[in-house]
Amino acid sequence: MAPSFSAGVLGYESPTVSLSDLKGRTVVLYFYPKDDTPGCTREACDFRDAFEPLKRAGVVVLGVSRDSLESHGKFVKKYDLNFPLLSDPDGAICTAYGVLKEKNMYGRKSIGIERTTVVIGADGTIRKIYPKVKVDGHVAQIMSFLGL
Repeated sequence: MAPSFSAGVLGYESPTVSLSDLKGRTVVLYFYPKDDTPGCTREACDFRDAFEPLKRAGVVVLGVSRDSLESHGKFVKKYDLNFPLLSDPDGAICTAYGVLKEKNMYGRKSIGIERTTVVIGADGTIRKIYPKVKVDGHVAQIMSFLGL
């Protein structure tokens, strides 16, 4: 079973969302490092552009980062994103899904999100994990996996 979660969210019917709220639906839970950075923006815009066929198929797309709801709000507005972004400031969801990894940038080590996508089936089981995601072509890869 996929780890349960509950988090503050923008772009959803309520101010929080939990995995149990989505039982019976396929969920694409994509973890990304930071709002409004080049790779994360490309990935978000790719999900935005593929949103309608995913929605018609009953698929819920949720983006997750450690950014605040305020940061998410600016990101959503700037790029006209049409799916919810979950705020995980304490990293609880990221930890549950094993996406926090040590990174080494310019000789400095830090813990950050490794770009990862998890496809959760309508029954709550993990159907597919895409670790170390390369942005180019990733959304098409997910759509193919889902038969869309």
